[in-house]
Amino acid sequence: MEKPSITEILERLAEVIESRKDADGGQSYVARLMARGEDAVLRKIGEEATETVMAAKDGDRLRIVGEMADLWFHCMIALAYYGLRPSDVLMELRRREGISGIDEKAARQNGIRIEAERGD
Repeated sequence: MEKPSITEILERLAEVIESRKDADGGQSYVARLMARGEDAVLRKIGEEATETVMAAKDGDRLRIVGEMADLWFHCMIALAYYGLRPSDVLMELRRREGISGIDEKAARQNGIRIEAERGD
């Protein structure tokens, strides 16, 4: 049995989140969080990011993975809230591939979008 790709895993999870967006909030955490609105979704990302940082500061590798999974999950809820998919983020990462992080950040600050040179 072939191991699923990261993209497949993220897309399957996105489908689950999409299917639960409008579900009964008493039965679905995703539905309950989304029903509470944008601020609740964004606050939860901040909370999970803080917990991830704390786990990293403690150097607890298992906890880092668990907290990072929570952070990714809540970021995916935010993507769904805004009508976006993991593929949107993956395409942006692909666009940035091969671009210096320093150059990319400077370009964004100046309102410029730079593309990496590719041989593909």
